[in-house]
Amino acid sequence: MAMLSVRLAIGAGEMDLHAAGVAQAPAPAPGLVKSAVSPPAPPRVRARMVARYPHDPEAFTQGLVMADGVLYEGTGGYGRSSLRRVDLATGRVEQQLDLPSDLFGEGIAVWGEEIIQLTWTNRLGLRHRRDSFTTTGDFPLDGEGWGLTHDGRSWIKSDGSAWLRFLDPTHGREVRRVLVRDRGRPVAHLNELEYIDGEVWANIWFRDELVRIDPASGRVLGYIELAHLRPAVARGNREAVLNGIAWDQDNDRIFVTGKLWPQLFEIAVDGRVH
Repeated sequence: MAMLSVRLAIGAGEMDLHAAGVAQAPAPAPGLVKSAVSPPAPPRVRARMVARYPHDPEAFTQGLVMADGVLYEGTGGYGRSSLRRVDLATGRVEQQLDLPSDLFGEGIAVWGEEIIQLTWTNRLGLRHRRDSFTTTGDFPLDGEGWGLTHDGRSWIKSDGSAWLRFLDPTHGREVRRVLVRDRGRPVAHLNELEYIDGEVWANIWFRDELVRIDPASGRVLGYIELAHLRPAVARGNREAVLNGIAWDQDNDRIFVTGKLWPQLFEIAVDGRVH
């Protein structure tokens, strides 16, 4: 065994170890030592209210979408789930399809001449005719259904986790998924979804803010704060959470509301590129 000699420099707090026949590793060259720098936090922006409109305070909003200037809403609850066409200016329900009492309605998306509607735990998606609200078919869902939107190619579904699942519109089967992360940490409880200018915007269950997501990578691009819009009547009701995002693409207007909220808001987001 080679003899090991140890020299302690007590005052300087040093210890030199020399092992016979063993070469010491050279010191790293200047400038090559990497420092651990945390990525910057995604920006947070407080949305500005542009206008407010009446909203049915009995609507347990699960999905909201606007297409060709028409506002559609999906509501939830066993025995009270529905699909609705709503007049924006008055909040009046102009057309309504009530779902069977054993189905709990969730997110909706307009897909061509159809409206696709998810159910919560029934593992079922529904296809409705956009004009007549006639239900034309259904398809199996893998897991729970929460929010739904599309990017023109795939349906994009949330299930209350941190995953976005991309579905083939032909049969509703998952073709890929991305994990939504903020600086490496998953962002769970993704709920209602909207596809806006190449981004997925999502409600986060029990949080008064929206999260903007890169659909290719799942990276969080920013947050939009909406706590100042919460109606006073909703503050004492645990179920009356922010839920519902609709984008009027033709006029570039964004609308939000919540479950059991008496109002629906048009918002503007400063610094948004469109």
